[in-house]
Amino acid sequence: MKRSGAYLVRFALEQIGVRFTFGIPGIHITELYDELGKSDSIRPILSTHELGASFMADAVSRTGLSIGTVLVVPGAGITHAMSGIAEAFLDGIPLLVISSGARGDIGKEYQLHQIEQSTILKSITKKTFRLNKHSKIITKIYKAYEIATSGTPGPVFLEIPAEVQHFSGGVKRLERFVPKGRRKKIDQNKILKAANILVNAKRPGIYLGWGARESRQYSIRLAELLCAPVSTTMQGISAFPADHPLHTGMGFGGAAVPAAEKAFQDCDCLLAVGARFSEFATASYSLPVPKNLIHVDINPDVFNKNYKAKLTIEGDAREVLQSLTRYVEKLIKPRTSGEMCKLIEKEKLAYKNQWIKTVNKSQVSPGRFFKELDAILDDDAIVTVDSGNHTFLTAEHLPMSKSRFLISPTDFNAMGYAIPAAIGAKISNRDRRVVSIVGDGAFMMTGLEIVTAATNKLGLIYFVFKDGELAQISQFQGIPFNRKTCTVLGAIKIEGVAKATNSAYLQIKNDTEISRVINDAFRISDSGRPVVVEVNIDYSKRTRFTKGVIKANIKRIPRRDKVRILARAVSRRFTG
Repeated sequence: MKRSGAYLVRFALEQIGVRFTFGIPGIHITELYDELGKSDSIRPILSTHELGASFMADAVSRTGLSIGTVLVVPGAGITHAMSGIAEAFLDGIPLLVISSGARGDIGKEYQLHQIEQSTILKSITKKTFRLNKHSKIITKIYKAYEIATSGTPGPVFLEIPAEVQHFSGGVKRLERFVPKGRRKKIDQNKILKAANILVNAKRPGIYLGWGARESRQYSIRLAELLCAPVSTTMQGISAFPADHPLHTGMGFGGAAVPAAEKAFQDCDCLLAVGARFSEFATASYSLPVPKNLIHVDINPDVFNKNYKAKLTIEGDAREVLQSLTRYVEKLIKPRTSGEMCKLIEKEKLAYKNQWIKTVNKSQVSPGRFFKELDAILDDDAIVTVDSGNHTFLTAEHLPMSKSRFLISPTDFNAMGYAIPAAIGAKISNRDRRVVSIVGDGAFMMTGLEIVTAATNKLGLIYFVFKDGELAQISQFQGIPFNRKTCTVLGAIKIEGVAKATNSAYLQIKNDTEISRVINDAFRISDSGRPVVVEVNIDYSKRTRFTKGVIKANIKRIPRRDKVRILARAVSRRFTG
């Protein structure tokens, strides 16, 4: 039989369960878009920029039931989307990235958009394919899907030349997709050894990353058996319920909230699952990891990179934790976690009260904002954040309990993520409330993408924390430079952007307005209209994460340079 390449791509994507594609059509991929327009199961979504398209697809993979798929023109479409592709690569998020390529049937060079795409994308994808033959399209797309979703997930790039898309070619049959479902066998002897180490530890602790998000029931049971405090990475915040008495927060060193720092103070054995100990997760490598480190990950390449482990276990987090829990149940003697739970509860309450002790009548207190949002937000809501000071405020003050979910850009940490990510999350989770918390700097990068939300009648709520600065970097400039260079933003009228994108606009000026405005925003969003809420945020109080990272970096500076930097800061304080 003969079929066009575009038809074969559509067939294969339908087979692997793709529900949405994101991008902007161009002359090189009009045939593909035309085919997708005929599909009963795939909906192509028009973004305003390919960067937004890649972030939307990323969010679909993180929160939906299908793999996120980017469909863009070659050249500029790919380079525009690269930040989102790199974010998915470093964060371990599966993506399919599909584009056209230069025609190979006309014998001409310097074609429109002609660049060597695979070479450019090689370092930020798991694999690249160029599909020159019709007979290989279906099997290669199936292979790309398996690569993207296996091991540590990540993006895979598929280049399909225009003539292959447009013209018909011979195929033997339309092969159906059958998942292989192969997993490496777990070393049970290692798991038994890990169980003995944990059971014999005096103060074990558990540290969960993104890779442990599907293992909640076993993480909870294991923590309760061991009476162990549980901490997470930023990306892994949703891996353990915040309302559990053994949950402490993000991290556990000097950059963590007091509940985590104190609960892990005498930790003599750490079980780390699905976490890579990256710079972001470890607060600039300041995490006080004990010598008894048991490291579990599906990717053995992450072991012993930044912290040497006593025992490493390669395998799927859910399978490893299920087996580990079973062994611990047989070996452990009854323990009581009363004192640990009391400590955590006491420290959490004390820290929360620090942020809400006074009513701010001129600005919005972060502690009071998150307290009110938490009270109103549904238990199954999805929250997207960006890169900035608001990210760490959210991590410290908005509990993720039950099935409430937080997604964020982490190891690549690209600004501009939150707004398009909220669109991708909502499109694939229509029955769940999705809210986005974004700084004004990041808002200025992708704010116009809200028109995509309005066009698709997505009742999203965007809380824009406006302080007129790139707050996180501005705070980092404070001590070493005692001045702000290129971190004060140009003036922007948030209301104007809301109007331009056909969205509702609300403003929270101070603490007395928080509850009323949030309730109004939820009411409007229920009608299917996006809402932009300008929050006059008070950033004067630093998060524990910010203070901890600054301290960690200063500590590592050589003595001579440390004296020079501090002398400069003091001098500038007095001289201006």
